[in-house]
Amino acid sequence: MAGIPAIISRSGYTGEDGFEIYAAAQKISLIWDRLMEAGQAFGMKPAGLGARDTLRLEAGMMLNGQDMTQDMSPLEAPYGWLVDWNKDFAGKSALVSIRDRGTQKKIVGLEMTGRGIARHGYAVKSGEREIGLVTSGTFAPTLNKAVGLAFIDMEFTAPDTEISIVIRDTASAARVVKLPFYKRPK
Repeated sequence: MAGIPAIISRSGYTGEDGFEIYAAAQKISLIWDRLMEAGQAFGMKPAGLGARDTLRLEAGMMLNGQDMTQDMSPLEAPYGWLVDWNKDFAGKSALVSIRDRGTQKKIVGLEMTGRGIARHGYAVKSGEREIGLVTSGTFAPTLNKAVGLAFIDMEFTAPDTEISIVIRDTASAARVVKLPFYKRPK
């Protein structure tokens, strides 16, 4: 790319069309400068990690290590559909056990209906009962509202279930919503 050896992939996870570029650390700034020059005529502007994180959250995509962890199965995240139960794989017996007995918690989308923004680590409640934790949250500029992901008890995971997010010791209203929050028009 720009005469510099690089790997280009379409493996981004923001929910938007885009590319990732891999090159030697000492050369990547040259690629960046040339891309910014070439893109200027098309209105291309740089976007940081905050923009990337907002886009991936609006698309309902999980962040590894934050929304999904090694302590969570794909049945608790929205990735159970990726499991091929007809094949043998490491950990299959553990997943079969979880599938057969049912999960106790699950990642869900949430939309703030009260004031505030749900943030990572905030408690999720139903009445006075703590039912889980927010894993990601932000104000979504595309949707003009605050959204987030939370890992909560199964009995509260149905869309439109009213919950609250504890923001600075105050419960703020929210509701469970279906993911993704936003789907780019084709």
